[in-house]
Amino acid sequence: MIKISFLYPHSKGGKFDMEYYLQRHMPRAIELFGAHPGYRGVAVERGLGGGAPGSDPAYTVMCHFLFESVQDFAAAAKAAGNELQRDIPNYTDAVPVVQLSDVVTIA
Repeated sequence: MIKISFLYPHSKGGKFDMEYYLQRHMPRAIELFGAHPGYRGVAVERGLGGGAPGSDPAYTVMCHFLFESVQDFAAAAKAAGNELQRDIPNYTDAVPVVQLSDVVTIA
């Protein structure tokens, strides 16, 4: 199983419309990605703080999609990626960091 993470860096004064993201963007992403057989789920996390007390989080929001394989994600992204990328300015001015990971342990 693989995880594709979209990590939105925190910045002072940066824009992130969490309501739009959760009410409009994510349901559409789930609809589009969920139409592909390798899709296994998604988790969205809101950053609360960094390692030091009172510090800002490294990321305002982290979104993690699970797929059976890189090929499954590539097929889903090919079909849905342009629409979802065009929607980014509607909820943030941050440029997401994208990481693909091999999930080796699930408890």
